[in-house]
Amino acid sequence: MRTWTLPLYWKVCLINGTVFLGGTVALLLSPASVSRRALVSEAVVLTLGLTVMLVTNALLLRASLAPIDRVVRQMATVDLLEPGQRLPAGTGGPGARLVASFNAMLDRLEAERSSSDARALAAEEDERHRIARELHDEVGQQLTVVLLGLKQVQQRAPAELVAELELVRESARAGLDDVRRVARELRPGVLDDLGLHSALAALATGFSGHGGATIRRSIAPGLPALPPETELVVYRVAQEALTNAARHAGARGVELTLQRLGDRVVLGVEDDGRGLPAGASGAGLRGMRERARSVGGELEVTGSPGRGTRVRLSVPAGSS
Repeated sequence: MRTWTLPLYWKVCLINGTVFLGGTVALLLSPASVSRRALVSEAVVLTLGLTVMLVTNALLLRASLAPIDRVVRQMATVDLLEPGQRLPAGTGGPGARLVASFNAMLDRLEAERSSSDARALAAEEDERHRIARELHDEVGQQLTVVLLGLKQVQQRAPAELVAELELVRESARAGLDDVRRVARELRPGVLDDLGLHSALAALATGFSGHGGATIRRSIAPGLPALPPETELVVYRVAQEALTNAARHAGARGVELTLQRLGDRVVLGVEDDGRGLPAGASGAGLRGMRERARSVGGELEVTGSPGRGTRVRLSVPAGSS
């Protein structure tokens, strides 16, 4: 059965009316009177009575309107990238209904944002897969044909041109290697074929091999199987964290760990680079947070200037 409650406007009117009615009844029943020329004692009594009425009215209104102030303050600070921010439910009345409606609105917004982020990330991965396939099948094959053609030309070329043709072949071979590396970064085939453990190992080796920081990895054995979308999120967060450490933080050493803690699988990437500037909030950080939230994970990024950065991703240890 739905309980009938007064709208806030009428509740304020009722509170004010009750206070004024109480003051009027008190004057009617009390022996106090006011002379034609008000005395000082009478002015003091009237002032005290008015003060009592105003204080009583203020206290009653504060109890009714306080939830509105809490909602206004929460609206000014709420961040959908940090889900779970809710106001405590009230005991009843218009203020409690407002708080409940505000919390329900946040529930809907977070659910819609999570669904929208999941669709956007899925579309992004599909586009990465398409580009990687075209790079491998089209550009990679064409560069392979160029290498074979240069080899045949080099065999028939005059001796004075052999050295120059060898340089061209080396440039084409380097370009082919770059195309394959970019294709692997866009869509890590090793993740689909060999799993997360091997994919992280290949990722760390690749960053170290291209002149980046020295990466120490520690991946615990016997980790539970994760759903494919969760494995992809873990891989992408590790990839973004290593990229930031190598290209932006100027790190010389990075430690990558993957372990199980209770019912969660935790990825850690810690570097000794320049650290995060105060109030850092770039597209990379937002992207990592969105990916983590899309699989029910939690991302924590900490650091300070000159003391390195630590990225910690915790995801549910569910089964695939």
